[in-house]
Amino acid sequence: MNPAARINPSILAAEVGHLYDACRRVEDAGADEVHIDIMDGNFVPNVSFSPSVVEMARKAVKIPLNVHLMMLHPDQYVDPFCDAGADTLLVHIEADHDAAETLTRIRDRGVRAGIVLNPATPLESISPVAHLCDEVLFMTVNPGFGGQSFIPDPLPRMAELRKRAPDLAIAVDGGLNRETCLRCWEHGANVFDVGSSLFKPEDMATEIAWYRGRMR
Repeated sequence: MNPAARINPSILAAEVGHLYDACRRVEDAGADEVHIDIMDGNFVPNVSFSPSVVEMARKAVKIPLNVHLMMLHPDQYVDPFCDAGADTLLVHIEADHDAAETLTRIRDRGVRAGIVLNPATPLESISPVAHLCDEVLFMTVNPGFGGQSFIPDPLPRMAELRKRAPDLAIAVDGGLNRETCLRCWEHGANVFDVGSSLFKPEDMATEIAWYRGRMR
């Protein structure tokens, strides 16, 4: 049995000139959190948002901000993103940093700490830091761009982690829609960072209700 499902629309799928309105739409639709992807152009080949966007989102909504750092040196940005208002800060195990030290610093700031695995990364890679994680995020696309197709390879790893950690927040990000979210739910995921599949429909609230109605 998974913990309660959490639906986190990703503003990477929103119109870049209307991010404040996008955050308000997410909250008004009844989402659990706003998911914010940060890309540095080094760890991934794209560039997205800065701490100022997190600060804007914090002013726009009262629900938590779930911030995913796709950065080569995430340890250098813990304080700026915590200061900006992140409630959860997720960093990649593959990045160039001491993951245990980074996660500890995040937790010391009173922010939920999470580790992220790319699609090909073995589950055992996070074993040394699992005790420091409030959330584990499985990428089901190769990070760096929105709108990619779902990669199913991490599904067995989600199921294995759920067996080991029945109460852990297990998140998934990439290529998510009704079908792929349900597949991830069946394999133990309970946090869904969904982009275009939630932003494209006119009625986001109805979509979120659909997910919640089937993830019980």
